[in-house]
Amino acid sequence: MKKKAVNVTEQTARKWLHERGVEIQDIADLVFFLQEKYHPNLQMKDCIHNVERVLSKREVQNAILTGIQLDMLAEEKKLLEPLQSIIATDEGLYGADEVLALSIVNVYGSIGFTNFGYIDKLKPGILKDLNDKSSGRCHTFLDDIVGAIAAAASSRLAHSAENAE
Repeated sequence: MKKKAVNVTEQTARKWLHERGVEIQDIADLVFFLQEKYHPNLQMKDCIHNVERVLSKREVQNAILTGIQLDMLAEEKKLLEPLQSIIATDEGLYGADEVLALSIVNVYGSIGFTNFGYIDKLKPGILKDLNDKSSGRCHTFLDDIVGAIAAAASSRLAHSAENAE
């Protein structure tokens, strides 16, 4: 089977995730966390496959690039006030980070919304690390993007399992 060529947008999105400390395995771990009780024979390779498929979507790549770029600009103090302070501190009433993440969740249907809300509240795995403000890094958008990718991959997995029955 011939491997699909990865475009520049996807390459950059994957590179930026890696540079910000997020690996495919980290997201797959979240998918496993979300789906293991619904799929008794769930294999990590299935979680990874679904994360890979979500990352292959252009609208997902665009959200990754946009969110990470805003996080980086906030770290570099290159945004104008009051946006600089809002993003740098991940202000509680700022919802644009979740709205951007929901554009990812929406790719695979409504089940992703509940998965996203659940994982966003619990912050397991890599999400806990991304929310650690003591690191000196800004992940206002990235934590929600990673949660949304996991939620979308979980939704994709659920839909594919449903179609297999």
